[in-house]
Amino acid sequence: MQVIFSLLDLQSEKFRDKEVLEAFRESQSRVISMSLIHEELYREGEADTLDFSAYLQNLVKNLFHTYMIKSKNICLFMNLEKNAFFDMDIAVPLGMIVNELVSNSLKHAFPGQKAGEIQIKLTGEKVTDELIDDNRKHKRKDTGYTLIVSDNGVGIPENIDLENSDTLGMQLVDILVDQLDGEIEIKRDKGTEFTIRFSNI
Repeated sequence: MQVIFSLLDLQSEKFRDKEVLEAFRESQSRVISMSLIHEELYREGEADTLDFSAYLQNLVKNLFHTYMIKSKNICLFMNLEKNAFFDMDIAVPLGMIVNELVSNSLKHAFPGQKAGEIQIKLTGEKVTDELIDDNRKHKRKDTGYTLIVSDNGVGIPENIDLENSDTLGMQLVDILVDQLDGEIEIKRDKGTEFTIRFSNI
């Protein structure tokens, strides 16, 4: 991951266009979001799941550092479920979703370095389903999670639709939510709020 990050850094030095440089920085941010997952897994030894709440704190801290100039007047509030352990199939796409949404807030929600707030909330609720398999009933226990990423900034325009967005970031969020077999809801009241619901079986 560090090699990929360095290659992107070297390649970006050949360009002066602000949009191109921003695209490289966004790609580097996505690489970092994945590399932090591997760091967390290595820290926990042989575990094949990671403490997602701890990872999320490191990820967002890194994003605020990346967008230091734009984030200096922005307060962060996090309310994260304890003992939320996810495997790679959930942690990677979910981490990238948070990366995209928080990055968007830092870049666009507070123009002119306006003061504001970004909030991240992760909650879980135990769910028991009855499944019928080969004419036999059995119960499946899982945990339904809700992730909310919100800001009190200028809000995204009404005409922006995740499924038909012309930005890579929003397209990526839509694809990754599908990958989680989850659902996403957007509210545009007094800022922007993304609510993502998914299950950890």
